[in-house]
Amino acid sequence: MIADSSKQSPDRQGAQPFIAADVGGTHARLGLVRVGADGKVDVLQYQRYACAEYPSLAAILDHFAGASSAERTHAVVAIAGRLEGDTLINSNLQWPVSVQHTRKAAGITHLALLNDFEAVACAMSYVDAATMTRVCGPERAGDGPALVLGPGTGFGAALCLRSAAQQRTPLRVLASEAGHAALAAGTARELDLVRHLLQRWPHVDNERVLSGPGLVNTYLALCELDGATPALDNPEAIAAAAQAGSDARAVETLELFCALLGSLAGDLAVTFGADAVYLAGGIPAQIRPFLLDSDFAARFRNKGVLGEVLARVPVWLVDHGQLGLVGAAAWYYERHSGF
Repeated sequence: MIADSSKQSPDRQGAQPFIAADVGGTHARLGLVRVGADGKVDVLQYQRYACAEYPSLAAILDHFAGASSAERTHAVVAIAGRLEGDTLINSNLQWPVSVQHTRKAAGITHLALLNDFEAVACAMSYVDAATMTRVCGPERAGDGPALVLGPGTGFGAALCLRSAAQQRTPLRVLASEAGHAALAAGTARELDLVRHLLQRWPHVDNERVLSGPGLVNTYLALCELDGATPALDNPEAIAAAAQAGSDARAVETLELFCALLGSLAGDLAVTFGADAVYLAGGIPAQIRPFLLDSDFAARFRNKGVLGEVLARVPVWLVDHGQLGLVGAAAWYYERHSGF
């Protein structure tokens, strides 16, 4: 997903700072960035915004530009969703997004939008391998495609058509809406969960379970299936209770989350012939110990005759942090400076 109102470019030597942003369903991360001639992205100023506290994307861009005294010539926004014409399709943002309206309202001369996980994928070559946590598989990846997956407020997914971990060169990235593909159950309990969710929605996609709101959906469904009274009502509380072991259905919710995430990651790795998988969303980093002890790895490899193949595919956990912002800046500079 790409929308670009710019035909001009920042300075070819990276001397001109510009605005880069990573906007998800809950938070918007904005930075004033400069890209050097070597392609390195420096974040000169940084600020995180709660999306619910602002009436529009334009209002957030306007506030950051004013607070940072950034020039409003160039800006790039990595944002969750899919762009159709001038309109963003997104189920997790509380306000509509029009590219042209945003550009005019924020006073930005040249504005570009791209999918948020396309940006995260573009940033993978900047990640120090020593900062990643291996979930399963070998230490090294091949040179084939790499998946970047991210359960957070929604479910982000992108495919790098070159190994992101091993080459600091421009990547070809395919954005994906895998979060909206149908959820595939793998156990009797998961089938019960899907049947229950189908009573509420005619299409139960991966995001209905593999996201922050999905944790709530699963927890409430398990309570109803077991005739129990729900004691928790938000993702943070459910994740905390699960990791503390203080609520049995919260524990099962997180167990199902990890198992289904492993199953989906394996499905996508098989589909695209991926040589590596990176988990970069907000939730995996918050539940790191639980994830590492879960059935994720077993479900990732549980692909019949291809199980041995997937056993050779490494899965790493990456702290999302400023990845989307850095990736958006690199993506924009690459396309407007020719480096």
